[in-house]
Amino acid sequence: MIKIAIVGTGYVGLSNGLLLAKFNEVVAYDINIERVEMLQNKQSPIVDDYIEDYIKDSSINFRATLDKKDAYEDAEFIIIAVPTNYNPEDNYFDTSILESTIQDIIEINSKALMVIKSTLPIGFTGRIRKKMGVDNIIFSPEFLREGSALYDNLHPSRIIIGESSDRAKKFSNLLIEASIKKDIDLLFTDSDEAESIKLFSNTYLAMRVAFFNELDAFAMNNGLSTKDIIEGMGADPRIGTHYNNPSFGYGGYCLPKDTKQLLANFKDTPNNIIKAIVEANSTRKDFITSLVLKKNPKIVGVYRVVMKNDSDNFRQSAVEGIMRRIKEEGVKMVVYEPQFEAEELFNAKVVNDLGKFKKISDVIIANRMTNEILDVEEKVVTRDIFNSDK
Repeated sequence: MIKIAIVGTGYVGLSNGLLLAKFNEVVAYDINIERVEMLQNKQSPIVDDYIEDYIKDSSINFRATLDKKDAYEDAEFIIIAVPTNYNPEDNYFDTSILESTIQDIIEINSKALMVIKSTLPIGFTGRIRKKMGVDNIIFSPEFLREGSALYDNLHPSRIIIGESSDRAKKFSNLLIEASIKKDIDLLFTDSDEAESIKLFSNTYLAMRVAFFNELDAFAMNNGLSTKDIIEGMGADPRIGTHYNNPSFGYGGYCLPKDTKQLLANFKDTPNNIIKAIVEANSTRKDFITSLVLKKNPKIVGVYRVVMKNDSDNFRQSAVEGIMRRIKEEGVKMVVYEPQFEAEELFNAKVVNDLGKFKKISDVIIANRMTNEILDVEEKVVTRDIFNSDK
C-alpha cells in the first residue's frame, strides 16, 4: 500500500481519490473547510450516487485534510485536480492555482510524481517542467460525466498517460487495479498529445451537441419532425443514437471552456469547424430565446438550472445563457431549483414551491422535461425530444 495525495475534491479529485483508496492510502487536500469536514464525516460534497456509497465504505483508506504538508509528505503520487477556468480576457486557461500547487508540492515533497488531472492548454506540461526546473510532472486526462464521475473511473472508456515510462506505467497500473472494468484501452503518449486528446475529445462532443441543435432549428423552421430525422440518422451505426438529444446548448464544467481553449490554441492554424463550434452555442441560445420572447410572457419561469437531473452543477449551465438574454429584454424571471437555497439565482427570484412556480409563470423554459411539469406542458418551452440527459 502506497500513499497517494489528491489536491482538490471536486468531481475529478474526489472520484480518483475514492477509486484509489481501495488499495492505497489516500489523503485528499482542499482549502474548503466545509468540504473537508463533510468528507471526514463520510458525506459527499457533490451529487454522485457511487461517491456517496463509496465514501461510507469502511474498507477504503481515505481521509481529507486542510493541511497540505500532511497530504504531500511521503506521498509517492500526487494527483492535482484544481480548477483551470477559461479567462476570456487572456483568451487562455487560468493556470495560476495549478502553478502555485506545483510550487508547494516541490517545496514539501520534491520526489513525488505529480499527475495533473486538471484540463490544460496544449503545451502546458512541457512548459511548466522547464519553468519549475523539474521533470516529475505528467498529465493524464479525465473523461468523466457529471453525476457519474466515480462510475466512469470504475469503468473507464480509456486511460491515457502523457508519458511513456516505468513511473507512468506504475500509475496506470494503480488505476487498472482499482477499476471494475478490466479490458481497458491504455495509451501512453507525449504530454502535448495527451493534452490535445482531452481538448479535441470535448470539442468533438460539443460539435455533436451543436450539430443536432442546428438540425432541430432547421426542422422547426421548416415544419419537419426533429425526432424522425434524428432516429433515421441514428439507425446508421456510424452515427449512432448517443449524444443526439436537442437542448439549449452545451454547458457544464468542461465543454464551454475547453472549446474556447482549443480555439485559442488554433490561433496559428487555419480552421473553420473549431470556430463554428464555439459560435454555434451562442447562436443556439439566441434561437431558444427568440422562441420564448415570441410568446410575449410577463414572467418566465426557469424549471431547473442544474446541467443534468442527477447533478448539482450550476456553473456554465446551458440555461444560464438563455436567462441572461431574456433578462436583457426586460422580462421578469423566476427559478425553480430545489437544490438551491438562496433567494436569488442568476439575478432571478427562486420560487421552490412548485405549485406557485407553475401558477405565476406565463412561460416555463426547461432544458430537460420531467413528469413534474407535464400538467402545464402547454406553458413549457423545451427541445427535449428523447427525454434523456445523454
